[in-house]
Amino acid sequence: MDRTVPRTGSDEIDLYRRTYYSLLRSTSEIKLEALVEAHTSIDSSLHAGVRSLQPDLEALTYTCLRLPDCISQVRLVVLGQSQDVFSWHGYPAVEHWERVTAVGRRRCMYYDGQETLATYIASSSDIDDLIPVLTTFQIEWNKLHHLLQGSQLQFRLAQLANEWIDDKELSHLAEGLGVTLDGVTGLRQLWGRSLAERLLGMAAARKRFSLRLLDSSLAAYRKAIRRWWMNIEQHVEEIDFHRRPVYFISSNNHSMANLLTGLALRSRAELVDHMSQQGLSQLLADYRRMQDGSTLGEQENLLYYVQKKLLSTQRGEHILADRKAAEQSVGIRRVPSSHSFDVEAQIVELNRLRPDWLDPRLQLQGLESLRDSNALIINIDYPLGMAAYQILTEIARNIHFFRGIYVLGKAATLNGRVGDVMIPSVVYDEHSRNTYLFSNCFSAADVGKYLTHGMVLDNQKAITVRGTMLQNPRFMAVIYREGYTDIEMEAGPYLSAVFESLRPRRHPYDEIVNLYGVPFDIGFLHYASDKPVEKGRNLGTHSLSYFGMDSTYATSVAVLRRILEREISEVRGS
Repeated sequence: MDRTVPRTGSDEIDLYRRTYYSLLRSTSEIKLEALVEAHTSIDSSLHAGVRSLQPDLEALTYTCLRLPDCISQVRLVVLGQSQDVFSWHGYPAVEHWERVTAVGRRRCMYYDGQETLATYIASSSDIDDLIPVLTTFQIEWNKLHHLLQGSQLQFRLAQLANEWIDDKELSHLAEGLGVTLDGVTGLRQLWGRSLAERLLGMAAARKRFSLRLLDSSLAAYRKAIRRWWMNIEQHVEEIDFHRRPVYFISSNNHSMANLLTGLALRSRAELVDHMSQQGLSQLLADYRRMQDGSTLGEQENLLYYVQKKLLSTQRGEHILADRKAAEQSVGIRRVPSSHSFDVEAQIVELNRLRPDWLDPRLQLQGLESLRDSNALIINIDYPLGMAAYQILTEIARNIHFFRGIYVLGKAATLNGRVGDVMIPSVVYDEHSRNTYLFSNCFSAADVGKYLTHGMVLDNQKAITVRGTMLQNPRFMAVIYREGYTDIEMEAGPYLSAVFESLRPRRHPYDEIVNLYGVPFDIGFLHYASDKPVEKGRNLGTHSLSYFGMDSTYATSVAVLRRILEREISEVRGS
């Protein structure tokens, strides 16, 4: 068989990775400044203005969405796999520090209130993700620091501290900094009334990050994964995973539960009242329009979106209690991570589902027969990169067998639009350099009927990359020329774990791997959140409102329908 391999390896990217991994072997702090030259040389597609003296505010916005707000005060970032690792290396109380979060990256982080950020990592992919983000942030911070020195802008920013900067002032700010109005508008959207204060902080001092990796051993990652699984077993002691078949899903912690409990649909009146009282006039108008004849799922998706907004308010406390009660009554157990990386798990007992509560799109003939099922769904909040391999390998060691492995999540697209769904049947993995061939159990028809605002592209070729910022225009040109249009971070590691669950050896390296004819479903559904060939075109720089949930729920419905149909058939023996 001829093999066309996308030789994506860039000498500059390889040098960059070798540089920071060699530096991180040190037991002392390393200065991020040592990586600036190597970072600049890769010409990352997400840091297109790295060589310019003018700030790249799109890149700065991208990084700020993936870092906690306290990053402005942080000097030292400490990386470790578990609470034990931090304790062994002189940080015994990190979990008593302030827990901090980022808008665009789910990662367990703690801030000591002074200058240190403790960050839990699950695999090398966290390093490949975090270091370019921190380096980009430092470079762009220091550009703004230089531009604001001796500038009249500092005086004006001091006058505007804690105020909303209007469009006129924002235009003057963009002109003074020599940047686009769109760039500073993005920062205003992100920082709101603290925009002036943030810029003044940048003017006050240069950013000089230091890093420390406490343990770089594979054993440390495996111990963290083992601790993660043991935490699940302890939370659901009554479930014997070794005797029950499993449908594994890697997705998120909201869509599956919403579809299986139908709580938002039973709370319709309260959610409509919330839209009225909170002045969500556009949402309410859209809802009224949908009542006159919407596409299947539109009303439901909007209600799920409003429920999410309500949960973030004081009024949402009782909704949270109702959600917990509803999930418990239909056999859904949420297991948050403890003392390690942040990947929540949901354990679902199919024989406890209530057919009358299911989302209308899940109504199937024979649902009543599920009461005789002993199968489980294990749904995890999708991990980053190589953590997918570690997690699925650990689960495979501790269950009876898989009936299906389904992965849905965000990806970048080179030929579609933001919001489209891609269904790959070929995956090239940069980690193993394997080309995986498999039969995806989903087709365009399985998803298209539930997708309102995008299109579905099946028979695609996906590439699993090491990091979102470890790509450049040459990389894009090579993979597009070879027909790879779906760029993501988890499919390759998951397929390496699938191989090891079927074969008596570790996954190969740099081979064509045939996974046709496996005894369980394999399904990958990717929804496009980025279009890297268009500068700034990603979910970090614009909002899709509730339309952004369209592809999430279309793919979630497809996965759950596949599971329910297959389990009904299993129970009936057909």
